Amino acid sequence: MQHLPAGLAPDRPVLIAGPTASGKSALASAIVAAQGGVIVNADALQVYDGWRLLTARPTPAEEAALPHRLYGHIRRDQPYSVGHWLREVAALLHDGARPVIVGGTGLYFMALTEGLAEIPPVPAAVRAEGDALRRDDPAAMVAALDPETAAKTDLANLARVQRAWEVLRATGRGLADWQRDTPAPLLPRDACAALVLRPGTDWLNARIDRRFDQMMAQGALEEVRAALPDFDPTRPGDRAIGAPELVAHLRGETGLDAAIAAAKLASRQYAKRQRSWFRSRMADWTEVRPDLSTGRKKLVDKSDRTR
Repeated sequence: MQHLPAGLAPDRPVLIAGPTASGKSALASAIVAAQGGVIVNADALQVYDGWRLLTARPTPAEEAALPHRLYGHIRRDQPYSVGHWLREVAALLHDGARPVIVGGTGLYFMALTEGLAEIPPVPAAVRAEGDALRRDDPAAMVAALDPETAAKTDLANLARVQRAWEVLRATGRGLADWQRDTPAPLLPRDACAALVLRPGTDWLNARIDRRFDQMMAQGALEEVRAALPDFDPTRPGDRAIGAPELVAHLRGETGLDAAIAAAKLASRQYAKRQRSWFRSRMADWTEVRPDLSTGRKKLVDKSDRTR
């Protein structure tokens, strides 16, 4: 049985962030089942159709049991950004249902609670130019950023670098300059119960490996096979963790065991990046971690941190 955080008001919006495989979706479902509301996706990969297994989207039965929004509703070839997501969340809030917003995309949560600069859309030609530069010469893309934006960007995250490069190329203004004009947030942090899951590394890595084995048993390879004819790893809708590795197997470039091992490693590395991001940007969120002896979630006071 999933235990809810103590003192959780049933009329208060809830934000649940956490790395992949940490149990955040189960916690969101438990809250909505006990207190009502609607589960809202805040994962940039789970918005796309075709990747139910690899992105660990809720199953059809789970979606039927409780209200879910913004899952699997975007085609893999369709543009989608944090701005699109924020506008969709605004429409849901207008409907009046209590949101329980859950996911692993930190940028979505920051845009929601801190506001998002209203940057003009990037033209398709600039996006294509950015895709090519990211593939062929990512160092040139990094070097082209204005100093202020470069200082605020994780330069190892090429998706973030490409976004910053595209904004500068399309508008002539650096992303950091645009961000200074950020409007008021849609859901300020202090208006929400904001929870961040921080499981132990060994516990999480073991769960990641087990879950990927379950994905394979449930048909993940066939899911990738269905996407193979138009698979494009530069497209946001085709960046499901594990997809490139399984594509390599289906193309005869590697054996299945090697592809699975590589996909598990990619998942663990992704979780590590998520944990680092949450530590640096969500210090004022309420920490929740699995109790390794009982499997329950427990809240951790900030004074109890050992990291």
